[in-house]
Amino acid sequence: MRILFVGDVVGRSGRTVFNDTLPGLIRDWTLDLVVVNGENAAGGFGITETIYQELIDAGADVVTLGNHSWDQREALVFIERAPRLIRPANFAPGTPGRGSALVETRTGKRALVINGIGRIFMQPCDDPFAVIERELGACPLGEAVDAIVIDFHGEATSEKQAMGYFCDGRASLVVGTHTHVPTADHRILPNGTAYMSDAGMTGDYESIIGMDREEPLGRFLRGYPAARYTAADGRGALSGLAVETDDATGLAMRAAPVRIGPGLDPALPGFWIPA
Repeated sequence: MRILFVGDVVGRSGRTVFNDTLPGLIRDWTLDLVVVNGENAAGGFGITETIYQELIDAGADVVTLGNHSWDQREALVFIERAPRLIRPANFAPGTPGRGSALVETRTGKRALVINGIGRIFMQPCDDPFAVIERELGACPLGEAVDAIVIDFHGEATSEKQAMGYFCDGRASLVVGTHTHVPTADHRILPNGTAYMSDAGMTGDYESIIGMDREEPLGRFLRGYPAARYTAADGRGALSGLAVETDDATGLAMRAAPVRIGPGLDPALPGFWIPA
């Protein structure tokens, strides 16, 4: 199975590059499954129903969220009628929506996508390891599904790496989101799970983690806020991770970073590019 995970879409610039680029990637790379983090898609803060539908229409199979899940209050309502929009599974019981989605891929296979959120330097939430253990136990890789993708939204690299090893051999891919900076540690763990500490963001990299530079820089210099953050609106770049799995086991065989657009050194999965 060919899986593309796309890092946090930030604001209009991120949506534009995602919507313009993804259909061609699906066609050229014959992608089976596309997962994208959309928690910053609405001006950098949350997601609206219209934007969610735009991402789905562009080719996303599942849209994941994170700590900004409810910045747009309408998300508390429309998430209930958006089965392919998932929020962290370890949010408190009774939180609207769902923490995982079971979808059929373009080639008729079954994939489980799970969203989790870390606890280090983040707002309080339930134990992500216990919750993801429950999700994996209820839908085992290679038995109930052909692939499992876990978006672990967290601040601390150590917690993300711990989740990767915790799920190693039981998931196709564990990928970190939230920091908006792509890491260089993409690899396949010893038991066959592809891993990357952070997929980076899809947005304008001439920014401070996706925000127009003036206000965040000013806050560091002044020590206090003077205005609201606004998403940078320059030309965006798409950042993420490409993974190819073994159809017999659901485990990863190959993994490579994807970086398309200005502000980043380009990277494409050579194993999908014709010689």
